[in-house]
Amino acid sequence: MKQLTMNLFKNTTLAFGSLLLLLFVVSSCGSNSSTEQTEADSTTVVLDEKPEMFFKISLAEWSYHKALQANEFTNLDFPGKAVELGINAVEYVSVFFDGNEQDQDYLNKLKSITDSLGVTNVLIMVDREGNLGDLDEAKRIESVENHYKWVDAAKFLGCHSIRVNARGEGTSEEVKAAAIDGLSRLSEYGAEKGINIIVENHGGYSSDGTWLTEVIKGVNNPFCGTLPDFGNFRIEEGKYYDIYKGMEEMMPFAKGVSAKAYAFDNGPESAVTTGGHGSEDGIIDFGRIMKIVKDAGYTGYVGIEFEGDGLSEKEGIIKTKEVLELVGSQL
Repeated sequence: MKQLTMNLFKNTTLAFGSLLLLLFVVSSCGSNSSTEQTEADSTTVVLDEKPEMFFKISLAEWSYHKALQANEFTNLDFPGKAVELGINAVEYVSVFFDGNEQDQDYLNKLKSITDSLGVTNVLIMVDREGNLGDLDEAKRIESVENHYKWVDAAKFLGCHSIRVNARGEGTSEEVKAAAIDGLSRLSEYGAEKGINIIVENHGGYSSDGTWLTEVIKGVNNPFCGTLPDFGNFRIEEGKYYDIYKGMEEMMPFAKGVSAKAYAFDNGPESAVTTGGHGSEDGIIDFGRIMKIVKDAGYTGYVGIEFEGDGLSEKEGIIKTKEVLELVGSQL
């Protein structure tokens, strides 16, 4: 009887041990399967991610200037239009504020809209406020002071800059000296508010890369820089500045970049836009320009500024965005 009890105990112990071993194996297999599935899921997520780009994309309001001028929507609607296209940063144009740039209720409403949408206000492009390079000192100072309200509005909205023009009538050297004075005065006010004053190549002397960089160097203020535009290198009718040379000269001072586009005859995969008046041959090579932008160490916003006629404004913005993303994934 004692022997029988011992045998039964041994058999029971062995059976129990076997059961534990079986449970461990099953559990291990399940755990490995779960781990493998987690790893597979993780791998899938990584593969689905878009390549990281060295710059961020914003939308310049001028891309929708026809719709805005036709009163299809307003400046207050613009941030939402950008979000619809997958863009969460915007660049305003002063004329579309319709005189509300000093209306605090209006500015509060605009900021509330962008805050609720998660949109970054990048800059305001300012026009029609006089010539900062006017040879008449009184008119030049008046122009400087006209820009103050835009600096204030940009500050409230959380922008980093206002874009201005360095225009004036006179010889190259006369306008250069006047522009240095006007921009110096305005940049001092901008520095007080923490807002950059950036000059675009926007026709006339400013579309000459050498001339414009000499102006910026003459101002010699860290709050004064450039806004290189891919498509604005026509100095006057029939006279153009080399866009690639101009971009190389302006990029060391850039605090923003405008990706001007007109038409995509060869499809977005070509990364080339044609037409317009930006260059003598009408061709703007996005790949070549964006390499210049990258080589300059720039990592900020590149603003889409579609200005063509062959596509609707919305379609043109989408195509330009595709080109920037294509180029950005390859550089």
